[in-house]
Formats: sequence, structure tokens, C-alpha cells
Amino acid sequence: MQKIINSATKMIQAERERYLQLHPSSVALSQSTSQHFLYGVPMHWMNDWGTPVPLFVEKAQGAHFTCADGLDYTDFCLGDTGAMFGHSPPAVARAITDQANKGLTAMLPSALAAGVGETLAAYFNLPFWQMATTATDANRFVLRWARAITNRNKLLVFDGCYHGTIDDAMVDYTMRDDTMVDAVNGKTRNRASLLGQVYDLSLHTVAVPFNDLTAVERELARGNIACILTEPALTNCGMVLPNDGFIESLRELTTKYGTLLILDETHTISTACGGWAKYNGVVPDFLVVGKPIAGGLPAAAYGFSAEMADRMKTAKDNAPAGHSGIGTTLSGNMMTLAAIYATLTETATDAAYRHMLALADLLEQQLTASLESHNLPWNITRLGARLELQFCENPPHDAQAARLAQNDILESAIHLYLLNRGVLLTPFHNMMLVCPATSQEDIKKLVQIFNDCLTELTSE
Repeated sequence: MQKIINSATKMIQAERERYLQLHPSSVALSQSTSQHFLYGVPMHWMNDWGTPVPLFVEKAQGAHFTCADGLDYTDFCLGDTGAMFGHSPPAVARAITDQANKGLTAMLPSALAAGVGETLAAYFNLPFWQMATTATDANRFVLRWARAITNRNKLLVFDGCYHGTIDDAMVDYTMRDDTMVDAVNGKTRNRASLLGQVYDLSLHTVAVPFNDLTAVERELARGNIACILTEPALTNCGMVLPNDGFIESLRELTTKYGTLLILDETHTISTACGGWAKYNGVVPDFLVVGKPIAGGLPAAAYGFSAEMADRMKTAKDNAPAGHSGIGTTLSGNMMTLAAIYATLTETATDAAYRHMLALADLLEQQLTASLESHNLPWNITRLGARLELQFCENPPHDAQAARLAQNDILESAIHLYLLNRGVLLTPFHNMMLVCPATSQEDIKKLVQIFNDCLTELTSE
């Protein structure tokens, strides 16, 4: 393994030099944008790609984009799920263009609202909905609702979770001596990377390991947990799939202890048309969806059962008049409703998913074969149209196992090597998405360049 890491270190240096040679326009743009944008980018995450300077995009369409230097890229990152159904899908682009001439926002319901509500209900199998601008907002709002209707103050999340920038979920689960993770003796702590946090998040949040039902029931039995907030599979610490029956057991335990179950499907919508919960027949109390539902425009929604709707109305009607702390001025605006409707009815269709899942299955097989041919004890973990390369023999069962499998040097080397040859993966965890516009030629290109990269890494 150390030989491969040494090779990866050399590869990173060579690929960074190659990147600068290939992207003189991005270099120049980086210098000019640095005059007014922190780190030279509109949002600092855009600087976290491991490249010497950011890669500036000129245009994007389908499964491809063109950078400022005129180079074509096959995109398997797809805005880290924001463009999961492709860049500027034709139906969504038309809907946005048409709506732009009819108004953007008014803080009044669009005439499309009834149709969008019917579509969301049928698509995700929950009858009632509210809109938000981001999944972070949606998670924050749902957490307020959950605490209000249960009269409980604590949130349970899983170690390694990510639910946008909602404060309550920005925690890790560690042993008290920081040496290892133990389900009984662990402690919930603020994430060390969290900027500007002024209070202890563990006062109102408890974290336990994913796939650990014993730890979950121990916490729920205390009677103070308002809700469990989780993705059906962890997707931000390295992909961690649920054990068979794990989410179903969460549904049973939350019902038993009077706790609400919130499923954040912002990423796991990759599973199948309608998302993981619908595909697996699990009905949560709340379901959150974000990034991809408006084709890449900022938009999110949260759905809930009829029982939750009644309890929410009671809580709101019994509260004093004034701001509820739920909602923003731009939530559910006319433009995003038009984009959501076009996405769910014309773009993210059953036919689109059949195409995406078939190609993702093919990609998983071919990448796995490449790993085996190079005798590398790594694996490809897949959730529908979403795949991830992990540096361990078997898919991890919790966040700690996923962390132990990560290697920043290997991730960076593989990412830069592919990027410099016209293929983009996420800069973290080497995640890949297949969209409706992805072709077999795109798959072939990724597999060939990935195979060449592994050959170079293992040649010394």
C-alpha cells in the first residue's frame, strides 16, 4: 500500500503541473476573481477540488461541460447531485424560460401549485408538502416542526451524517479518549471543523453509529428524542449502506417510542424513481428532498403524512401570532415551482431511471473488474445511480469504518488524473453519478482512464 501512496504522491505533483498547462484561462480567471471573491470563488467550497486554481466553467449541457479553456469534460460529479438529472435538461430549460416571462417571485402561490403538490405526492408517496429553498432549510424547518409537535427537545443523528449546514447535525461521535468509537462509551461532540459555533450542540443532539439498532433503542428509551434525522444511506463520509432491515427497524422503533422518523433523500433519490423510501416501501413521518428536484435551481421540499399535517396545524394554530421560524421569502417561488414540475414530470421519469440504473450497473461491474485486474483490495459501493470508490475490501458498515478507509492522497491523485483527461468526479470520496444524458461512450471513457490511472499507480 505504501508503494501505491508514494506513486500517488508523485502523480499529484505531475498532474498539478499538467493542470496549469492545460488551463491558462482558469489561471487568469482565478487571479482576477481573487480581487473580489474570497479564495477567488463565489462560494469557498468551489476552491476545495485539489486543483492549483479552480476550474472555471463556460457552459454545461447534459452529461458534459466545457471549461473556460474550451476543453470538454464528461461530468460524473454533476454538481454533487445538484445536476443529477443532467445539466440544463431541455424540459426544465423550457419551463424556466417560459416562467421567466411570467414572473419570478411574489410570495404568493403560483397557479402551478396544485399540480406541483399532486406531482410531489405521487412521486414520493406522501400526501402533504411544504417548500423550502435548500435542503438545509427543509431539515431545519422539519426539526422545528418535530420538536413543536412532540414537545421533546432532542435530535438523534448518526455519526458521519450530513444534512446541509443545519447546526444541530454538525456533530461527530467519538470515544471520550479520542482513540476509538464504542457504542456505549462514545460521546457526541461538535465537529472540529465547524466555524463560529458558540454552544455545545450535544445539549440537544445525540449521535450514535449508523447500523447500530442497540444504540438507537438505548437513546429512544430515554423518552426525550423528538426525531431521528437520517439519510437512508450515509453519503458524505464515504458511502455507508444500511444493513438489511435497518431503516425498517428505525421505523418500528420510532413508532414504539413516540419519536418521529425523518428521511433526508437529497442524495438517496439516486436509488430509484421516487427515492429510497418509496422503492423500499418505508413511509417516514417526514421526507426531505433538495438539490436535484428543480434541475439545479435552489429548491427543496419536505413531505409528511396526514397525521403529521394535523399535528402541525394544531401546533401552529395554538402558537402566538408572529414569525414561526419556518419558511423564507423565496420558498416556493414561481420560478422554482415551474422547474420542479418539469423535472419530476418530464426529466426524472421511470424511463430516465431505467437508463441511469442500467449504466450505473455496467459502470460498477467494469470498475470492479479494473480493481480486480490490478489486485487492489478496494471496492465500488453503489446506491442506484450513485457510485463511490472506497479504499477497503468490503463496503463500510458505519462512519468510522468509512473514515479508516479514506486516503486523501489516493483520492486526490485519482481525481486529478481523471480531470486532466476530461472526466470529472467529486473531489471528495471519488463519487460518481450517472444521469439520463450519460452514454455508454461516457462510461467507456471513464473506465479506460480509470484503468490507465491504476496501471500507473501500481507500475512501480
